[in-house]
Amino acid sequence: MKKSYLIDTSIILDDVENLFFLHQDGENTIFICDVTLSELDKKKDLNSETGFFTREFFRSINGDNASISEYIAIENDKIHTLYFSNNAREIPLQIIHRPIYKTKFQDYGLNDARLLEIAKDYNLTLLTNDISLKIYALSLSINSQSLMRDRIENPQEIDFLTHFSVHKSNIKVNIEKEQRFKALKNWSLLAIDELDNTENSLYQTGKKHYGIKLDGVFESLDFDALLEEFVFYVKPINLEQKFLYALLMHPRNKITICSGATGSGKTLIALQAGLHLLKKGMVDGIVYLRNTVTANDKEAELGFRKGDESQKLNYFMYPLFSVINFMITKMQKESLAKRIEYRGDANSIESKEATEYFITKHNIEVMDIAHARGVSIAKKFVIFDEAQNASNATIKLIGTRMAEDSRIVFLGDPMQIDHPYLSKFRNGLVSLLKKAKQDNFLSAIVLHQTIRSEIAGWFEDNF
Repeated sequence: MKKSYLIDTSIILDDVENLFFLHQDGENTIFICDVTLSELDKKKDLNSETGFFTREFFRSINGDNASISEYIAIENDKIHTLYFSNNAREIPLQIIHRPIYKTKFQDYGLNDARLLEIAKDYNLTLLTNDISLKIYALSLSINSQSLMRDRIENPQEIDFLTHFSVHKSNIKVNIEKEQRFKALKNWSLLAIDELDNTENSLYQTGKKHYGIKLDGVFESLDFDALLEEFVFYVKPINLEQKFLYALLMHPRNKITICSGATGSGKTLIALQAGLHLLKKGMVDGIVYLRNTVTANDKEAELGFRKGDESQKLNYFMYPLFSVINFMITKMQKESLAKRIEYRGDANSIESKEATEYFITKHNIEVMDIAHARGVSIAKKFVIFDEAQNASNATIKLIGTRMAEDSRIVFLGDPMQIDHPYLSKFRNGLVSLLKKAKQDNFLSAIVLHQTIRSEIAGWFEDNF
């Protein structure tokens, strides 16, 4: 059955491709009212990803073919048909303009109230990713839905480690014969219990082997040898961290996705892999990216923060600074030379002298996602942190900035959503994890083990 949708701002800012998805080659009709256009107009000059996606929307509107819509307007309203064109595709949009709204004043959410007014008067399904607006609409008996596109069911069940038991006579040959191994994709992680036999039975020797599947064959991983190549500030201390480090250092791996809770060591291991790649000359520098979205601010723009760009970014780059401070503190305890080299107070949220020196020495650049639009990132190790707070459109935006000889790792925890229009079932991180389960180009790992203080561990267990 043909459906008529009224689109709010969140749907357009999520991804303009949503419009084509909803149109379904003419099966559905898309309405946009002047309230949404006004909200978008206020965002078009923002120097951020929000501003970028807003400008992309307006650039794609073809005003030359505007016409009076075939749909009947109510009272003094006017409805025009405009055409949205993108990537050689074009669809009609029905634009509703209401000169006088019944809702005149409202302490909070005037635009939302007017949007609901239009949806009710025209009997349209309000489509919004703003959950509070959706609930408000339903409470008023107005049909409202969230966009279910790209929703991933049971993201917590996604994993990449497969366990095998294989006879020790020839681990590689024996595992490659197994049908379960043949069914795995590239970059699958393998943990193998070694078997031996007596005359009558098989038994586990207690020895374990680890590796990955690549190009249809088993590639053994010698973690001890790998970790001896580099003098670590803080060594990987559990199996998951060693697997992550091995993936990041593999010469053929370009894209890694890592999901794990706070305290699992995601940023720590990623940064140390970047430092090793830098030392080996495989990259020229490290770029740290993080979405500037907070739980209490729908638009969380850097421009609303005090200070220059560097000071504003510091609010959002604390995970990186925290890891650097942790490394420096460890070095200062172990070496007089390092205490002299990394002078100053490292253990601080602000970028103090020791942290700044570390960043400069290792050619680490912190960048807001909004400023990555017009650049080509070549021969860099890119750490995209908090990927669960990025939409698929933002993931694509950053991915298409990657040039030759660069590598990128996406880090995040799908249980820690701050973005107002995303959820644990629908965000850039879980989309990447799902693709990594099927695509041989992507490597991925889920870190289940967290390294916590005694205090943090108590709260984790008891609350």
